[in-house]
Amino acid sequence: MEQYFNEYAEEVPAGETSRALSRAAAEAGVCVVGGTLPERCGDRLYNTCTVWDSSGKLVTLYRKMHLFDIDIPNKITFKESEVLSAGDQLTVFEYNGVKVGLGICYDLRFPEMAHLMAKEGCSLLIYPGAFNMTTGPKHWELLGRARATDQQLYVALVSPARDLAAGYVAWGHSSLLDPWGAVLHQLDHRPGTLLADIDLTTVEEVRSQIPIRAQRRTDIYDTVQKS
Repeated sequence: MEQYFNEYAEEVPAGETSRALSRAAAEAGVCVVGGTLPERCGDRLYNTCTVWDSSGKLVTLYRKMHLFDIDIPNKITFKESEVLSAGDQLTVFEYNGVKVGLGICYDLRFPEMAHLMAKEGCSLLIYPGAFNMTTGPKHWELLGRARATDQQLYVALVSPARDLAAGYVAWGHSSLLDPWGAVLHQLDHRPGTLLADIDLTTVEEVRSQIPIRAQRRTDIYDTVQKS
């Protein structure tokens, strides 16, 4: 998979994928969080998620911060850092009065990142990702529920469908988790559409009933953003 990053990389927002996402957002009149694409920026490549408003204008982008460098013997070895550069900025955007935070795939494993986005007022975190057939069944839903529970917000996990003929096989199972950590909706491994309304009053209800945000012992520990 790593060999394709350079081949398919494009600039944002001038590239073909960006133009297609911009058109799709404008034609549908909706905000589009456009999954990820290999972004070329100077001599660097990033795994990047772009966001487009209902007029097709680029709202913001997020460059994956945590690169997927793992080695599980006899199952999967992957080293994104051989090709990709890591982003160094959190991305939070506001649309129609709702603050949304972005992460990509492996970022889901880092609660500090989610905490900082929640601290900035996010009610929803969106993670486009493609967990594999080893980590997907073990951790995809588990980590999504953990982030929803520990930050008391909605989490959307968005995966490609499973293609057994592909060089990298995704687990699939796009999901929506609520602030209680419950799975509200979930697809299986096949192509599909998940359409759901989100009740933001649930976020405040959970946070008021279980007030962990106010009870954190910041006199002893804290999570801070350095840049």
